[in-house]
Amino acid sequence: MNIITETIPVKTNARNQMIDITADVADVVRRSGISNGDCIIFCNHTTGAITINENADPDVVGDMLMTLNELFPKDRPGYRHDEGNSDSHIKCTLVGCSEQVLIENANLHLGTWQGIYFCEFDGPRSRKVTIQIKGK
Repeated sequence: MNIITETIPVKTNARNQMIDITADVADVVRRSGISNGDCIIFCNHTTGAITINENADPDVVGDMLMTLNELFPKDRPGYRHDEGNSDSHIKCTLVGCSEQVLIENANLHLGTWQGIYFCEFDGPRSRKVTIQIKGK
């Protein structure tokens, strides 16, 4: 079994944003030479997350961000965290810091409308996403 780990940069330009990183992850898979296995996409930031969702209609991303911001507004009374980004930490925890995707025939095994997103909840920032590929 081979294990390949690579980090990709992600630059965000808004406080709350979802960036489709599917092509970047697929490129890492292609270059790894692994035909069948697993791909883990991991964000090691406490105010950034990784998710898989529809990437055909941009309104899906807009709706998701709108709903998260309505449920967890930045200026909600009662937050006690001094940095002013409690909402970002909550959103990150709910969305999650990683996803796992199967690799079949050197391709990500995603559904027709699925894409991999980096979710920024405390930007704009320069971030890193770690991709680990295991397989043969």
